[in-house]
Amino acid sequence: MHYRTLGKTGITVSEIGFGAWAIGGDEWGPVNDKQSITAIKKAIECGVNFIDTADVYGLGHSEKLVATAIKGHRNDIILSTKGGLIGHHYDPNGVPVYDTPEKIIAVFETSLQRLQTDYIDLYFCHIWWHNRRETEAFLRAFDILKRDGKVRAVGVSTHDLQYIHHFNNNNEIDIVQLDYNILNRKPEKDILPFLQEKNLGAIIRGPLKMGILTGKFTNKTIFPDGDLRKEWPNETWFQEDLQTVEKLRLLSNKNQTLGQLALRYVLSHPAVSVVIPGAKTGMQAQENANASVRPILSDEELNYIHSI
Repeated sequence: MHYRTLGKTGITVSEIGFGAWAIGGDEWGPVNDKQSITAIKKAIECGVNFIDTADVYGLGHSEKLVATAIKGHRNDIILSTKGGLIGHHYDPNGVPVYDTPEKIIAVFETSLQRLQTDYIDLYFCHIWWHNRRETEAFLRAFDILKRDGKVRAVGVSTHDLQYIHHFNNNNEIDIVQLDYNILNRKPEKDILPFLQEKNLGAIIRGPLKMGILTGKFTNKTIFPDGDLRKEWPNETWFQEDLQTVEKLRLLSNKNQTLGQLALRYVLSHPAVSVVIPGAKTGMQAQENANASVRPILSDEELNYIHSI
């Protein structure tokens, strides 16, 4: 496993992390808790030290599984979680309200309890809508949590550069989590150059585009009930993505799977600190982790990808 520095935080992270959304079990079809815990432990065994979760993943279930899996290894793990999509207070439309630091800190403390720890390395605002009052509340809460030693670094999880500007108007944040992959290269034009300029740590979610870039799906794939991908086969964009994946197969070989190629592509961008692919099994976690020791993509390979 190779390691990188997470922007201006100075924190050392494995360039391959573990994304714990899928193991929450509420949106990715059937999952097995025992297998999920095994997957996290296998990732750690392979050198992964970065684990990302959120209070909304399985309504806290993901955080509980992470706590179980890292027991005895807490000080070796860079633990990341997020808050903002569920809460203790809701408006009449059922939208969580985070208009005071106290409300944010209350939800943070609940995450601490589920994660069975007294501090979290990275904490993100998980809200993607623009609300100046809530932005200011999060920034004040971030200050309090860092002052009290409960958080080491703070940031936002978003795909919106303007939203990042709102949070970082006075260089208040340290990190940003965003979607970026071969099939979604828009961040190369806006967010990633900004993060590199400001030395903000870039954590990349969705590097495999929810499994599409592993090459395991076809136009005949049937997703189970309860899987957020169930309607994908009916979507034009999904069929177009499958065609792109077929072109990418030319670059995969016995020494590098298609999924590992996709992870290596994301890691080739100089702004990126860590990618956080998900895994439901130990085998998937090991394959993801092994991408770190696969060869760096050549200029020829990168040019081919850009031409697709």
